[in-house]
Amino acid sequence: MNFEDGTSNLLAKEFVAVILVGEGDQLAPLTSGNGEAPSPKALVPIANKPMIDYVLAWIEPSGITEVLVVCPTAHRAQISHHIQSGASSSGYPSLSITFTTYEPADTNGTCVALLAAKPRITHDFVLLPCDFVPPSDLTLQAILDAFRVDVAVDGAIATGCWFAPSRPDKGAVPDEWGSMLSPSTIVWDQASGSLLHIDTEEDAERNGDDIELRMALVNKFPRTRLSTALQDSHVYVCRHAVIDALALKPHFESFNKEFIPWLCKLQYQRTKQRKYGYVFKPDGETTTQTLALRHATLSLAARHQNAEWDGQSNDGSPSAPTASLMAASAPSSPIDHDDDDAQVKPSLRVGLRVHRGNLAGRANTLPALLELNRHFLGQTPYVLPTDQKDRALIDTKAQIASDSLVGESTQVGERTSVKRSVVGRHCVLARGAKLSGCVLLDHCVVGENAKLENCILGAGTKVGAKADMKGVVTQTGYEVGAGEQARHEKLEASHWAAGDSDDDEEDEESEDGSDEDAGEDDEDDDEDSDD
Repeated sequence: MNFEDGTSNLLAKEFVAVILVGEGDQLAPLTSGNGEAPSPKALVPIANKPMIDYVLAWIEPSGITEVLVVCPTAHRAQISHHIQSGASSSGYPSLSITFTTYEPADTNGTCVALLAAKPRITHDFVLLPCDFVPPSDLTLQAILDAFRVDVAVDGAIATGCWFAPSRPDKGAVPDEWGSMLSPSTIVWDQASGSLLHIDTEEDAERNGDDIELRMALVNKFPRTRLSTALQDSHVYVCRHAVIDALALKPHFESFNKEFIPWLCKLQYQRTKQRKYGYVFKPDGETTTQTLALRHATLSLAARHQNAEWDGQSNDGSPSAPTASLMAASAPSSPIDHDDDDAQVKPSLRVGLRVHRGNLAGRANTLPALLELNRHFLGQTPYVLPTDQKDRALIDTKAQIASDSLVGESTQVGERTSVKRSVVGRHCVLARGAKLSGCVLLDHCVVGENAKLENCILGAGTKVGAKADMKGVVTQTGYEVGAGEQARHEKLEASHWAAGDSDDDEEDEESEDGSDEDAGEDDEDDDEDSDD
């Protein structure tokens, strides 16, 4: 892997992959940090693998070599260190990875982060979230090919990927954590593969259960489809002009919840076309028909991808009606054009590809993170480590179910039970500890006869002997006392750290006060010691 810091490649590239890394507020307290040390969202593991590695591994075989990671300034050092070291650096030899940082505002919006990277994005780009876990049967190359064909056929400005999320078993995730699913109400056209309307939170507040659509949309796309069961992957392949358009809307905070819904309206609202259409006019840097088709793996196959993705039968093949519809509506192949400099007038269309195959997900909420961890447990049965040092750390009387995962250098004590759980690296599970449906990040310690069910423990968490916890999430470095019980809580280190701070302040006052005050403080100290 080529690791760079700010140097640009003089050779022209077709795409740059832009990975957006947020602060991970929805994953708190896992991402709340401990003291001055942050806990970057991008490094929160899924099945003992930092989530950003899933995205990098998806990018690497696509042919893209330039990757720009946009992250909070405080997170850069840790993410950079991870990428440069260990298996991560040896896994992506073709990627040249650079960083751009931003200072998160109170809104912490993705638009703010993307605009911070605008000077570094000089050509068409692929926007990806650091928390996306791509399905095994969908390559990034396929989405790139779809975008290339969309641009070649009618000058589309972006192509997004949405997917059908899996539904967790009832009761598998504590209700107090919120919902795992975050589908949106969208209107799309299957024949052309176009995303036409996304119902925003503002729309929902204004219209309630109704959907408000403009006649211009209905007239231009009379056979639209309404969906309430699809989730945005936040993967968008965009023409470079898209970021120029974003710069014209500085009040937007969320890229997929505000900017993309606005961008969809350019397809059919003439007022917006007249006002903003100039941004997307073809110029010397715009991808031509011929160039787009040259980069596509198989131009005709890629064009047929619309039918496959948007009209799959149960076996994954395109349904007959959908395939015939796409064949009838598809324009003649642009590959027949002889003029290499031919330009396509922009349609201002936002392409849509719907994936309905193997599991895909975004680890942007605690329930989603837990379910994605569980998804990987069933893929490879657990076996005892072959390394003698790691093998010696696992007691012969420990019970580790085949649907579990235990990281390297982890000690598992006598009569410990681990079922359907992910245990990180360098952890200690003392004698008689019982884990069921849990995720433990690295360096956790679980005391003797402690019982944990459906919990997520932040890195370095210590659980005392005979503690009993169910549906609990802990912050990095949190300490659970011996015998404590907790149910459906988010435990943060600040709870007990604040108590320690108060004690320190009282001690300082006793040193600086008068003899009378000191006597009173001594009495208080005696009471505290009794507690």
